[in-house]
Amino acid sequence: QVQPVESGGGLVQPGGSLRLSCAASGSIVSGNTMGWYRQAPGKQREFVAGISRGGTINYVDSVKGRFTISRDNAKNTVYLQMNSLKPEDTAVYYCKAVLGRLDYWGQGTQVTVSS
Repeated sequence: QVQPVESGGGLVQPGGSLRLSCAASGSIVSGNTMGWYRQAPGKQREFVAGISRGGTINYVDSVKGRFTISRDNAKNTVYLQMNSLKPEDTAVYYCKAVLGRLDYWGQGTQVTVSS
């Protein structure tokens, strides 16, 4: 199964933390570029963080210093550690696997930051 599966979303207060997980089968995680995206209500889906096969990491400016993407090849899982969460981080978070010219998306996990 190529499609990634996300988990770990939920409701958290401002300033809190969550860790999202993205699991995929076989060597998909270790052998390809993986990314996290998010889509807030009424907005377009946007890039949040990505990690290449070689380990290069990128973040959107709005999450730098607060979010950390990492990869556990043994568990075929990519993580997004989110700290100091803000209400504007509220969105559905999606994981994407890039296999050559093809993108495989997970179904998303809801993150709500609210008091």
